[in-house]
Amino acid sequence: MAYRVVVTGASSGIGEATARRFASEGWEVLGVARRADRLAALADEGVLTAIVGDVTDGADVARIREEVEASGPIHALVNNAGGALGLDSVEHGQVDDWRVMYETNVLGTKRMIEALLPSLRAGAAERGGADILAVTSIAAHVVYEGGAGYNAAKFAQHALMAVLRLELAGEPIRVIEIAPGMVKTDFSLVRFKGDRDAADAVYAGVEAPLVADDIAEAIVHAVQLPVHVDLDLVTIKPVAQAAPHKVIRGPLTPRV
Repeated sequence: MAYRVVVTGASSGIGEATARRFASEGWEVLGVARRADRLAALADEGVLTAIVGDVTDGADVARIREEVEASGPIHALVNNAGGALGLDSVEHGQVDDWRVMYETNVLGTKRMIEALLPSLRAGAAERGGADILAVTSIAAHVVYEGGAGYNAAKFAQHALMAVLRLELAGEPIRVIEIAPGMVKTDFSLVRFKGDRDAADAVYAGVEAPLVADDIAEAIVHAVQLPVHVDLDLVTIKPVAQAAPHKVIRGPLTPRV
């Protein structure tokens, strides 16, 4: 049988790469995102079944649940929808930006888990196990100046997943957190609200930043491991990034 996975934020970046990887492995992918045109293009390619919806909207999530359950149980949920806005201090940060980050990264994850746990439990009975995975960030574990709003949201998402792991103990459901560092996608373009120069400066001079498919490979690997093996937390950074606040720009060379 073909296993079924729901991927949120599936229209671009890590979400799109993850959908493509699962599809190449024979999974049936149900892709959730707000951008109908991007989902439709991926559906036309045969990558996924498109479910247009916003994980921050309760009514949308209820409809997403109905659409998912209409075609049977699922075996994995990848909570990828999220992102950052701004790089301001606590003093000067925009409360509206903080609210959006919390709604997408934390409450969106909570809503999707709550909605799809019954379907995941049914899938676990079929497969021998099921997976709930969240794409967090190294910002969920290490703070940095200018990151307060994003740090706060991602720390909360990390805590949500850690508590969920305790709550689901005894069930054959793995709770997995993938925490990427610097990944060259549209992440920074969104963070800087369309300022291409500011976004490009994030990656300037960095030798081989991660790309979306690097994270997708880790996600699919974690889900396809034998069902008794749980990668609770995987942190992934490019070699050029020692920490959120320490990035080497220029060639990486051995010391002599």
